[in-house]
Amino acid sequence: MIPDKFFISLILYLSICLTISPFYAFSDEKDENQDIHVRIITTADIHATVFPYDFTENKQIDGSMAHVKALVDEQRADPKKHIILLDNGDILQGQPTGYYYNRVATKQEHLIARAMNYMEYDAATVGNHDIEAGPEVYKSLTEKFDFPWLAANINHTKTGNPLFEPYTIIEKEGVKIAVLGLITPSVPNWLPEKLWKNLEFEDMYKTAKHYISHIKENENPDAIVGLFHSGAGPDLEYEPNRELPENAARYIAKYVPGFDIIFTAHEHQQRNETIINRDNEKVNLIAGLPYAQSVAIAGLRFSKNIDGKFHLKHKEGQILNTETFKPSKDFLTTFENEKNAVLEYVNQPLGYFEKGLFSGNGLFGNAAFTDFIHRIQMKATSADISFAAPLSFNRRIDTGRVNMSDMFKLYPYENYLYVIELTGEEIKDYLEYSYGLWFDTMEGKDDNLLLLRKDENGNPIHNKNGNVRLRNSFYNFDSALGIEYVVDVSKPAGQRISIKRMNNGETFRVDKTYKVAVNSYRGSGGGEHLTKGAGIKHSKLEDRIVSVSEKEMRAILADYIKEKQQLAPKKANNWEVIPESWVKKSADREKEMLFQKD
Repeated sequence: MIPDKFFISLILYLSICLTISPFYAFSDEKDENQDIHVRIITTADIHATVFPYDFTENKQIDGSMAHVKALVDEQRADPKKHIILLDNGDILQGQPTGYYYNRVATKQEHLIARAMNYMEYDAATVGNHDIEAGPEVYKSLTEKFDFPWLAANINHTKTGNPLFEPYTIIEKEGVKIAVLGLITPSVPNWLPEKLWKNLEFEDMYKTAKHYISHIKENENPDAIVGLFHSGAGPDLEYEPNRELPENAARYIAKYVPGFDIIFTAHEHQQRNETIINRDNEKVNLIAGLPYAQSVAIAGLRFSKNIDGKFHLKHKEGQILNTETFKPSKDFLTTFENEKNAVLEYVNQPLGYFEKGLFSGNGLFGNAAFTDFIHRIQMKATSADISFAAPLSFNRRIDTGRVNMSDMFKLYPYENYLYVIELTGEEIKDYLEYSYGLWFDTMEGKDDNLLLLRKDENGNPIHNKNGNVRLRNSFYNFDSALGIEYVVDVSKPAGQRISIKRMNNGETFRVDKTYKVAVNSYRGSGGGEHLTKGAGIKHSKLEDRIVSVSEKEMRAILADYIKEKQQLAPKKANNWEVIPESWVKKSADREKEMLFQKD
């Protein structure tokens, strides 16, 4: 008789094996009739997380390109496994690593190009934040990459030809796999025109439909993979001329037959699901986590028919966390000098803060963090009014020396600074829209102040750390400086804002035109404050722009601190949320619900 302890030990051993090397859980590992096994490993939304180090917070992290390199090396070491390595966009922006090589060390060969070539990527798709790096960067990288950079729906306005490669064919032991790249077409709604001048971003559905036919007719592939820098999006019914949202991969999976696998990105959501398309075929929709925390994997098994052609016999998706792998020592050694250069850049001193800042305070009312940005926007532009949001959710800049790394906490995005013209009525409508995204309607002191995500029973939804989640993105919570106003959360959205006067004491007039400072994301239509809120047609936004800064906001902030050296940022106290007693009690409670476990 075998002891129970033996069975327990065996079960524990097997579970550990599956945890450490979950690739072995793929059913396509069985070698039937000399089948060809192909494994597609895909990263997405890495956001310049090249090293296992957070250069903004000055700490080690789990998850990086170095982790992915170790993972891929292990798989490539097995000659029976045919590995394809893909990236699904937004690799140039995020960690200071990207900014340093995009904007500072511009005469050096770009680290991202060197790192991806070193890792032997087979193809990648362009992301919206890659376009944000500017044409000098993305056009240069197209030439530096040893693999095709894909985006079938970015075309030259004059020629109609794609700027990037639309698709590529990857062969593994005779098996031909087509990879079609698409990017969310909403880029012009977020970025200043100078970053995408003479380019047009075509509809994803129409582009996918065109290239599926082209690929089938001209390439005769054994499988077709979608590499989409777009989220899955909602489950929409088919309409011939439907205007799709920024995330449309699910719609394409359902209504453009021909895809076997679609990798999604952009929305930073992990998924592994199967869609049944209109031809009753299965399409795997797969995405890993951002910042190289996990990779999305498609396991494909091909068998050869009597006529010599390959048949896709089996496919399945898997998500693998990279933290189970130690960062590649070879990778870290190869790029050690580059890491040290970034460290030197972020550790350069700019000035001194007499008082620390916390971005989370900006969710509940006037806050020194947000108002510091407001003041600099107004000073840099001489605008009458400033709109700004807390662009970081839970970041602290401590009292004392301020380094360049702190600028990535204060302003994590590469936005430019616009001055636009708005009437007083449009300003009020803009704020009504913003606070409608931001605050819930309170009927008493026990109600929520912030608009939270809730389940079907009306209970707040918590994240994996146990904290509650906001319904809408905090970077769309714009407040204003230059006017004095009140937000009454006892009233429904759209009826909350009362503007008293300008900050200088002058009368605020709804029929007067004011110069307003906003970032380029907002001024280009991002968040829809100007379109849905102020009621301006998107095609007319350009007519409202008075000026565009030469430098990005982060550089403007850094220059200001270097000039002043010693600063004491403080709240402007130009707006308040009422009823005060309700708001205070709810804010105290919700601060704990949002931040206590981070």
